[in-house]
Amino acid sequence: MLQSNEYFDGKVKSIGFTSSSTGRASVGVMAEGEYTFGTAQPEEMTVVSGALHVLLTGETEWKTYTAGQSFHVPGHSEFYLQVAEPTSYLCRYLADK
Repeated sequence: MLQSNEYFDGKVKSIGFTSSSTGRASVGVMAEGEYTFGTAQPEEMTVVSGALHVLLTGETEWKTYTAGQSFHVPGHSEFYLQVAEPTSYLCRYLADK
C-alpha cells in the first residue's frame, strides 16, 4: 500500500511504501528551501538526484551529500537540511538498536 505525504506547504512530498528488499521506506522530492525534520526511529537517507546540505543534531559542521551518497540520522532527533535545487531522496526507516 502506498501512502502519500506532504510537508512544508507542499515543498516536500513523499510516497511511503514497504518492500522485502528495502523494508519500510519513502521516496520523495524537496523543493529549494531550508527544512527541519524530526525522527521517531533511526533513518538512512540516500540522495537520488540533486544535493542535500545536512546538519545532524550534535554536529557542528554542515555536510553536503550528492546523488548516490547516504547518511544516517539517529532516532528521536532532529536534522536540518538546506536544499539549493529540487532534490530527490530515498529514506529507509531502520529498527531501533
